[in-house]
Amino acid sequence: MHPQWQVALDHLRTDIDSIDSMIDHNKVTPEYSNIMRVFSQPISRVKVVIIGQDPYPGIGQAQGLAFSVNSSVLPASLRNIFKELSDDLQTPIRTHGDLSDWHDQGVFLLNRILTTNPGSSLAHQSLGWQKITNEAAQILGQLNVVGIFWGKTAQELKHYFDPSLIIQSVHPSPLSAYRGFFGSKPFSRTNSLLISKGETQIIWT
Repeated sequence: MHPQWQVALDHLRTDIDSIDSMIDHNKVTPEYSNIMRVFSQPISRVKVVIIGQDPYPGIGQAQGLAFSVNSSVLPASLRNIFKELSDDLQTPIRTHGDLSDWHDQGVFLLNRILTTNPGSSLAHQSLGWQKITNEAAQILGQLNVVGIFWGKTAQELKHYFDPSLIIQSVHPSPLSAYRGFFGSKPFSRTNSLLISKGETQIIWT
């Protein structure tokens, strides 16, 4: 966790330690060392927030960044994200799921729940992660960053953000992507908002 985040979340240290005590460090996804990875970049560098739900449960998939996998075998939601990215920006479809390049440019890829058990979605939804991640969203919303909210779970946090800087649609999962995610152009819209704020755009491809 970057020192800026350590200071900002210091009042939640007891909550974080409590969650940590309930996790089996050897049977958790993402790997224990990556659980807080999204907080490794300083607050001051964040330009865009994308909210996810919880980590991919597949063994070795989750990296501590929402929607990101260290693999060319892509989960269905990420395939749809890359399809929309290609259609939006008229670029070749990305073939590798590692979104570290987005993270490095100031895209904060935040899951509302930071851990789960391998092979089981939402296994840790009652551990209390939402208190931590909601606080992170509130902190970033006050800094007038762009917020991208895909699906109802993500949109529960949009009230922390400036309405003029919100981009939202249904979730990119196969169950909902055709009901408004495809064609929503979140990537070009985000870059337009960043340019209007005098900031550099994200290289998404």
